[in-house]
Parts: sequence; structure tokens; C-alpha cells
Amino acid sequence: MATAISANKAELLAIANAVASEKMIDKSIVIEAMEEAIQKAARSRYGAENDIRAKLDPLTGDLRLWRVVEVVEEVDDYFKQIDLKAAQKLQSDAKLGDFIVDPLPPVDLGRIDAQSAKQVIFQKVRDAERERQYEEFKDRAGEIITGVIKSVEFGHVIVNLGRAEGVIRRDVVEVVEEVDDYFKQIDLKAAQKLQSDAKLGDFIVDPLPPVDLGRIDAQSAKQVIFQKVRDAERERQYEEFKDRAGEIITGVIKSVEFGHVIVNLGRAEGVIRRDQQIPREAARVGERVRALITKVERNNRGQQIFLSRAHPDFMKKLFAQEVPEIYDSIIEIKAAARDPGSRAKIGVISHDSSIDPVGACVGMKGSRVQAVVQELQGEKIDIIPWSEDTATFVVNALQPATVARVVLDEEEGRIEVVVPDDQLSLAIGRRGQNVRLASQLTGHQIDIMTEEEASEKRSKEFAERSKMFEEELDVDETLSQLLVAEGFAELEEVAYVEMDELASIEGFDEELAEELQNRAKEALDRHEETARAERRELGVEDDLAEIPHLTEQMLVTLGKAGIKTLDDLADLATDELIAKKREAPRRRANADGPPMRRPSIREQDKGGVLGEYGLSEEQGNEIIMAARAHWFEDEVEAAPAATDEAPTQEAADADSTQ
Repeated sequence: MATAISANKAELLAIANAVASEKMIDKSIVIEAMEEAIQKAARSRYGAENDIRAKLDPLTGDLRLWRVVEVVEEVDDYFKQIDLKAAQKLQSDAKLGDFIVDPLPPVDLGRIDAQSAKQVIFQKVRDAERERQYEEFKDRAGEIITGVIKSVEFGHVIVNLGRAEGVIRRDVVEVVEEVDDYFKQIDLKAAQKLQSDAKLGDFIVDPLPPVDLGRIDAQSAKQVIFQKVRDAERERQYEEFKDRAGEIITGVIKSVEFGHVIVNLGRAEGVIRRDQQIPREAARVGERVRALITKVERNNRGQQIFLSRAHPDFMKKLFAQEVPEIYDSIIEIKAAARDPGSRAKIGVISHDSSIDPVGACVGMKGSRVQAVVQELQGEKIDIIPWSEDTATFVVNALQPATVARVVLDEEEGRIEVVVPDDQLSLAIGRRGQNVRLASQLTGHQIDIMTEEEASEKRSKEFAERSKMFEEELDVDETLSQLLVAEGFAELEEVAYVEMDELASIEGFDEELAEELQNRAKEALDRHEETARAERRELGVEDDLAEIPHLTEQMLVTLGKAGIKTLDDLADLATDELIAKKREAPRRRANADGPPMRRPSIREQDKGGVLGEYGLSEEQGNEIIMAARAHWFEDEVEAAPAATDEAPTQEAADADSTQ
């Protein structure tokens, strides 16, 4: 068989035909065995972690070999899976669930590989032959058959029946009521002939002389021992590393496979995935490398130790090693953000007022921070004092740019930062790097604008709100502008604000305030009626209008999204209903173009159907549960009905007794 694997196309097919004919099995089984043998040999050559496939054409004998990776949303096995973004770089039309095929050259099998392939093929052929023998003889119990004695093993006579073998038992071991395995079991009657006091469940012992293991038996025993030792070693490695996530560990680069760096950690191996390496950092076999243990997983092949040099925690741990005050918890790194290999920012705070956190991290003549920078391949690090005040922390995070004003939008989780015109490029940074890292550091989306842009935005908002009040409340321009200047932005605010607050505006009295509130409520009623008519035109059921927290305008939005019945609404999850929309960043067209605006660390998120209305999670849950209430009405009605039947049946029994 070893020669069969390395033979030419015609010989491969001839061997497959000969084996199938000799063993009286289907040729496809032999072909499949050859493919599996070649796959096994290829995996030993290209790495057992990879999904290697082989295909042997049963007509031409052509052999194809390829590596397959599956396109998934979140990668668990970086040797067999790939995320969508990376897949689309390799194959532009790739989508989730696809398989990316990487053709490989045929392997030239050596002696050991050929021997392994031979074992695989033999096992497949043997299994197919046994199945064929079973199907041939399974319905012939009770027949007399003639054969030739082949051998005698431990008193059992092995008989050659032509296309199969049979056994005439001498003895078995376990006493059972019904025999399934004639080599290991014996019925009670036969057992009592050998041992008079035998009973069900006993074992008949037949001492055997020591065996003299031959080469093949010794090889099999060696494989069993190696497998047991390997399993024990994997379990020991998992137990050793499972609680060490978050530690920095040093190892030696063993190999680089498909961009992933395999690191020898002494008594185990770890992997630094391609996306967890510092860009443009050369990994050379035999070099020592430090990395952060991010995750330890157990799988069928043993443990997998995932390492990272790009994770922000790696930088934080390096500072803890270089700065004693951080190790002793006198100084704390509250936040960190990295653009690996280029630039990073950390926010630090001191729990001892006599110690400057920034100076302690920098060290004498920058010695401490330089040690970290060298480990990170020259990555520039901005050390920023952390502050509980969000606005102050944002100003610090955007250094070295000067900030004129910060406007917080806590509801949307966004921050508008106004900078002088000459500071705009500095605040945004090259390719938006500075503001992107500041967004990651603070956990807020940051919009950068100049004072001129901020002034234009405020003027536009003031004009739009003034016009809205002027049209909806039927007031003059002066009165509408006065309302906006006092901070009113929506009709609801005018309609439901306290009367005293509205009347206290300079130039207003109670009569004017009451009139404005009445007009605001009438305008809201008009909007509600218009929305109700549009909702009915869209075919949204009236049952939805009875659900709490839903306004007519919300129902119109639901109708436009195709949600028109209780069942349609009940099928949604809370996030699908109320999740807020996150805007994608607006980017400049090229490096020489205008600065980019609205950088964001998040990809575009379309949000929930009602995401624009600001509903809370609790309100969303109430809406969904109210929509699902009719699903349980039948069960609620069935319970009282069953209770009512019981007294009726008891009364009937009492009448029959009388």
C-alpha cells in the first residue's frame, strides 16, 4: 500500500480496482480510504491544526489538495476559521457561512507518511470487508456450513469459510444469560460444566502464558502508551495555564504558519494570531518574545493558549513591570487605547497626592516609558492624567491639541468638542488617529468641529426651532426666538412644562403662558391625528395602539418597517426594537483632502426599529411582553374551565349515589 500512495495515476486506479475486487467491496470505499490517507499525510506536512482536504478522481486518477477555512462572524479556531472582513480581502464576494479554498501542491510522501497512509487504507478496507461479511451471514444462523481450520488460538478454533472466518469457542470469560460476544461471554449452562458453582455475572478465569511481543505488537503498545501520555500532558498543560489569562509570558518563536506565530512556552505552546501581532514586526524563528495570555481554551486536540502583543492590556502589564508604583497599586491605569505599532494613550491616576502619576510613568529622563516603547517596537505613548469629570478627561485625551469647549450628550453617549481653526488638524491627528484613540480611551464618540462650524450649527438649530415654534404655535418671530433662547426645543416641553416656569420668562404672564400651552397641546393633537390616519393607511392594527409607551408616530414607524400586527411585534427582541443607532464615521477621501469628521471606534449600527425615540430597556421589555400577552390567553382561559368542570362532575357522582 505504501507504494500505492506514491504511484502514478494509472497505478492508483489499478490498485483501487484490484483491492475492491479482491475484498469484494465497493471501489468508492477504497478511493475514500486513499483520500483520507493522503489528507492525514498532508496534515502532518502542513500542520494538523489546518483543515486539509484531498480529492482523488475515480476516473482519471487526478489528485487535488486544498486547505479550507470557514467564514464566520466570530472566530474561535484561527486555523480553520476566518472573519468576514479578512475573508473579503481574499475573496471579494465572500459571506458568512462560505468556505475559502486555498489550493496546495501535492505532498511527496516519505517512508513514515506512506506507512501511516497504509494503515489508514488497511483500516478502511478492513471495516468495509467486515461489514460485507456481516451482511452476508447475519441471516444464516441455524445453517450447517463447511470450512477449513485456519488456526487454533487459546483453545478457540478459527475456521476459514471462504469469504469470511468463523470461530468454534473453547471458553469465554463472563457468565451471562444471553451471549452477544462469543469470545468474551458464556451462557450459564456451559459455564457450570466448566465450574459447577458458576452463576450469572461471574467471570471464568483461564490463565494464559506470558506473550512474546513481536515488532508490530510492540509498535501498537507504543502508540497506546504515547496516546495516554499525550492526553495526560495536555490535561496538565490546561490545568497549568487555565487561570493565567492576563499574565505576560516569555517564550521562543517555534514557527510561523499562515501568518500565525507559534511560541514555545517551555512545557506548552501558544499562538499569536495574525491580528494580535504588532504590524510590520518581523517574527524570526528562535527569537525570544513576550506576549499577553488572553485566553486558554480546551478542545479535542488539547489546550489552545492564545497570546497577544496588540492588546491594550499588554501595554498596561508592561508598565506594571517597569513602574513600581503601578505594581504596588499606588498609581492606577484607568484606561488604555492602542493603535498597535503606531501610537497609544493611557489614562493614569495616583492614589497618593504626593506622587505625580504622569511623571512616575515617564521616569527619570524617560527611562521607564522608553523601556515600554522599545518592547512595543517604537510605539509612541501619550500618558494622560485621568479625571472623573468626563469633559476634563476628554480635553486631556485630545492632547496635544487645545480645546475651546466641550458639549456632552449623555443620552446619546456622544461628545462635541470645539477647537480653534488652527488646532483642528492636530486634534484629529493623522488619519484620525488622535481622536480615534481619545474615543477609545474615554468610551464616548467624539465629534470634532471648529468654532466657526459650531457657530453655524447653533445658528441653524436656533433658526429651525424658531421656525417650528412660529408655525406650530402661530406666534411671531420674536416670541418664537425668545422660547428657543430660554432652552425650549420641542412642542412637548412647552405643552407640559410647569405653568410657573413658562410664566416666569421675561415679558410673559400667566395668560400668555396658558395660551401657549393650549396651542402646543392642539399642535400635538393635530400631529397625533395625522399620524393615526397614516398608521391606518399603512394597515397597522388598532390592537397595537393599545400597547403602553407606543405613540401614533411610533406606530407609523413600525408600519413602514412592515410590523403591522401583534404577532409581528411579538416576534421582535428588545434590542431589535429599541437599540439606538450608531452613526458610521465620515472619512476624508484622501490624505490630502479635508480633515476627517466624526471618527468612531464602532462600525455602523442601524439600530432598532424605534431606536430614534429614546425608549428605555424597561419600556422596550414592557412593549414586547404586552404584544406577546395574547399568546397565553388560551392557557389562562383553559385553567378556569377545568376548575369549573370538577364541581359539576362531583355533583353528578352525588346524584348517581342517591
